[in-house]
Amino acid sequence: MADPRGFLKVRQRETQPRRPVPVRIMDWKEVYEAQDKGVLKSQAGRCMDCGVPFCHQGCPLGNLIPEWNDLTWRGKGEEAIERLHATNNFPEFTGRLCPAPCEASCVLGINQPP
Repeated sequence: MADPRGFLKVRQRETQPRRPVPVRIMDWKEVYEAQDKGVLKSQAGRCMDCGVPFCHQGCPLGNLIPEWNDLTWRGKGEEAIERLHATNNFPEFTGRLCPAPCEASCVLGINQPP
């Protein structure tokens, strides 16, 4: 799964920068700036080959999180979205509303931010 040493190389969680609030209230566009592929790849690489992916049980939809993180890390975006669609018909919608209970289930959370 993903980079076997990714969780050792990239120890902090990083998200895309948010657009300033005064700008966001003027339109209906995305909250976050355009995605930087480098951030996306490095964060997907943090998903480790933990053996027992407890995140599967943490996700109410049963998303195959390590599998699509691995595909994302490998640059196989089309395959990653197909893997996500196997358990979630509307990831564009549910991803915006999800409180991320999978993060609380992540083995990585033992010693660093999942």
